[in-house]
Amino acid sequence: MKHSDRREYGEPKPDLGIGMVGYAFMGVAHSQAWRTAGHAFPLPLRPRLAMISGRDEAAVGAAARQQGWAAAVTDWRAVVDSDDVDLVDICTPGDSHAEIAIAALEAGKHVLCEKPLANSVPEAEAMVEAARAASRRGQVAMVGFNYRRVPAIAQARRLIAGGRLGALRHIRVTYLQDWLVDPEFPLTWRLSREKAGSGALGDLGAHAVDLAQYLSAEPLAGVSALTETFVSERPLVAATLTGDDGPRARGPVTVDDAALFTGRLASGALASFEVSRVAAGRKNALRVEINGELGSLAFDLERLNELSFHDHTEPATTAGFRRVLVTEPEHPYLKAWWPPGHALGYEHTFTHQAHDLVHAIATGTDPAPSFTEGLQVQRVLAAVEESAAKNASYTPVPV
Repeated sequence: MKHSDRREYGEPKPDLGIGMVGYAFMGVAHSQAWRTAGHAFPLPLRPRLAMISGRDEAAVGAAARQQGWAAAVTDWRAVVDSDDVDLVDICTPGDSHAEIAIAALEAGKHVLCEKPLANSVPEAEAMVEAARAASRRGQVAMVGFNYRRVPAIAQARRLIAGGRLGALRHIRVTYLQDWLVDPEFPLTWRLSREKAGSGALGDLGAHAVDLAQYLSAEPLAGVSALTETFVSERPLVAATLTGDDGPRARGPVTVDDAALFTGRLASGALASFEVSRVAAGRKNALRVEINGELGSLAFDLERLNELSFHDHTEPATTAGFRRVLVTEPEHPYLKAWWPPGHALGYEHTFTHQAHDLVHAIATGTDPAPSFTEGLQVQRVLAAVEESAAKNASYTPVPV
C-alpha cells in the first residue's frame, strides 16, 4: 500500500462489557443487536459480548457459541458480580426482573430490562427507586420497548410532536397473535401468572400501552377493561415431550388469553386497545392508528417500513391516506442503513435500541424509555386487571 493511501483511524474505542441473563428468543434478538450496533453505527463505546447466563449449562453453552459470547455461566449472580461486565441485559421471565435488576444496579452496572418491567407495581416501584439511586452514581437503566425504534413509529412521533395532527382525539391499538389457538399447545411459562405476571395483557398489551403513551406524549388516566381465558387447562411441557400417545397430564392456565380495554388520556383524548394470543391467522399483527383534528396516522407492524398519513387540511377533492415509505436517510435511524427503498426488519429495532442505550451511557443522559416509564405502563396493566375484575368498571391509573 502506498504511503499516500494510508488512513488514520484514531484510538480504539473503550469497551462496554455486556452481560446477558437469558438466552432464548429475546436473548437471541438482543445478542444480534449487540453484535451489529457497532458495525452499523459509529458508537462512542464498543459493545463486547462478555458473558451470558442461563440455568441449563448445555443450552447456555450452545447459545454462547452460536451468538458469540466470550463466557457462559449458570448463575446470573456471576454476571452481576463480574468486573468484565459494565451493563446487564435482562431477558428472563418477569418474575426475576426485579431481583436481577436491583442487584445489578447496586453492583454498579448499567441495566437494560425487557418489558414489561416487572410482574407487579410494587416490584416496578422498587426497580425505579434502585434506578434513581444508581443514576446519582452515573448509571443508567432502560426498559426494552423495542417497537419505539421502528423508524416508521419514530417518524410518527416526530410528525405528532411537530403538530401535523393537531390536538389528538383518538388512539386505537390492536396487537393480535394466534400461537395459542390450539388448545393442545403446551403450558409454557408465559401461561403462568407466577412467572409472567399476566398473559396477552403483559406480553402484548405492554407494547400497546407504551406506544399509545409514547406517540401521544401523555399518560393514560383511566381504563375500562375485559379479559378472558378461553382455554383453562393445557398439556404440561414435560408430558408433551414424552412421546406417549396416552392421556397427557394437564395444568391450569392462570393468565388471560385476550384483553380488550378503553381508556382516556390525560388530555381527554380517547384510546382503545385489543390484545389477543388466540386470534387465528394473526402472527404478529400490531396496528396503531392516531386521529387528530388536522389529520391521522396509521402503522402496521407487518408492513413496518410504511406509514399511512392523511393530511385533513388538504382539499377534499385530493385528500386521503397516502403511503409513506420510511426508508429515506432523513428518517429516524435510516442514515446508517441501505439506500432508499431497501427495507429493514424486526431485528433492526433491537439494534437501534442498543445504539440509543450506548449513546446514553457515553453521554451520561437518561435513556428512554426509563424505568419510570416502565412503571407507568405497569400501573396501566394493573388498572386493566382491576377493572376487568370489577366487570369493566372505569378505573383510574395512579400517577
